[in-house]
Amino acid sequence: MAIVQKIVIGSDHAGYDLKQEIIAHLKSLGLEVLDVGTYSKDSCHYPEFAKALCQKIQSGEFKLGILICGTGIGMSMAANKCRGIRAACCSDSYSARLTREHNDANVLCFGARVIGPGTAEDMVDAFINTEFAGGRHQLRVDMLMDLEK
Repeated sequence: MAIVQKIVIGSDHAGYDLKQEIIAHLKSLGLEVLDVGTYSKDSCHYPEFAKALCQKIQSGEFKLGILICGTGIGMSMAANKCRGIRAACCSDSYSARLTREHNDANVLCFGARVIGPGTAEDMVDAFINTEFAGGRHQLRVDMLMDLEK
């Protein structure tokens, strides 16, 4: 069972097609999905979409988000510049699960040129179905967030 009922998603042009598949997957699970763009395969600038997604999380409107670009790296770098965001670039479901469980990541990033739809769906499922473990991990997340000060 997903830990959220709604999720925000964004991509650049390289991630557009995979984003469409992930949106369909999330909706098939009964989640409400907000797409913050891009809305075509026309060349665009990924930081704009990372910012739009992060603002939705910062406002409290959404707990979790997904960003997709060619490699996932640019999106994760852009998202991690935003206060309160813990974005992780993953390429397997084990990492996607543990980044939620141990790091309380709130944004999953991945690359459409790195993984296929099946792996992406498995990662998304792991991400949205995993709670933060807290405990000893909370101190580490607090220390991580203190780096923003």
